Amino acid sequence: MAVKYKIANGQVFHEEGSFSPGTVYLCNDRIVTEEEYNSAPMEEQAIDAEGGYVIPGLTDIHFHGCMGSDCCDGTPEAFRTIAEYELKQGVTSITPATMTMSEEVLAGICRAANGFSCENGADFCGLYMEGPFISFAKKGAQNGDFIHQADTEMLRRLQEISGGKIRTVVVAPETEGAMDFIRENSGSVNISLAHTTAGYDTAMEAFSLGASQLTHMYNAMPPFTHRAPGPIGAAADTEHCMAELICDGVHIHPAVVRATFKMFGDDKIILISDSMRAAGMADGTYDLGGQAVTVKGSLATLADGTIAGSVTNLMDCVRTAVKDMGIPLASAVKCAALNPVKAIGLSEDYGSLAPGKYANIAILDKDLALKQVIHRGTPV
Repeated sequence: MAVKYKIANGQVFHEEGSFSPGTVYLCNDRIVTEEEYNSAPMEEQAIDAEGGYVIPGLTDIHFHGCMGSDCCDGTPEAFRTIAEYELKQGVTSITPATMTMSEEVLAGICRAANGFSCENGADFCGLYMEGPFISFAKKGAQNGDFIHQADTEMLRRLQEISGGKIRTVVVAPETEGAMDFIRENSGSVNISLAHTTAGYDTAMEAFSLGASQLTHMYNAMPPFTHRAPGPIGAAADTEHCMAELICDGVHIHPAVVRATFKMFGDDKIILISDSMRAAGMADGTYDLGGQAVTVKGSLATLADGTIAGSVTNLMDCVRTAVKDMGIPLASAVKCAALNPVKAIGLSEDYGSLAPGKYANIAILDKDLALKQVIHRGTPV
């Protein structure tokens, strides 16, 4: 007989960004009301949260890999390794990111993503296309050999191959053809400004044309200064724009993270991990987009010292934001669970503990250690 679950004795997360004592009810793969739970003719089991935190499973919309596998490997096996690792961390839905590579390689990744799912892993909700439509001057850890001007026809070819799996595309708005690209595609994909030299006015124009996100804010873009606020100031001034933050303790100083939350508020920030294939692995040398990356502790760098993504999963980023940076837990959860799915148009099914949404849930103890993951209504 099928089993229904109720999660009791926990501090339950609410969408507006708060916690209160409560019970969460699950039937089949969805969260349900107490009335729906009581009327379902199923075997009942209780899960005791023991005073811990009951939160929606996290969604990482921008990361490259983990456990030795990378999105750019372009194989179902790599996607499966990634999805299984993420689920065990309480990251229950994902959109792994590509790198700046040739259209042929990107097409292979899109082909592997078409129809991919993993029963024992995080929900594979699509792809995040980081490059090739970026600025050479701010390429960061991207491979400059494959930078390409923004190209609607290329995107359409890749989107068709992927079966519509491309959720987010990054663009440097100052590059040739970028504004036309944003105007043409902002209604069908989430467009994020990235790897850019754009100033405030250029970024504001891009946001007015439909761009709605800023990729790994502060990294690979002009800084926010008092006379030249750049894309960061433009994002802060644009109501519909969300901004990504990597809270791994390496990419952004804690004081800047705190200041960013004060400036943007927790409605407009998306926590991401931007992790590479070394996440979950030992120190050593790894590949990222065809370039060698050296990993020592929490730091991953190219040969020239450029920071090359992180080696920290999103749940650990939440812990770092709360424990080391002073961000309230409810705000951190909102930015790692609800805001990401709002950005990619999946908030009807993901991101909170509201009845009707998928029963993707993480239970944390009072020290934020992961006690239990529930995926589609089934304890993992």
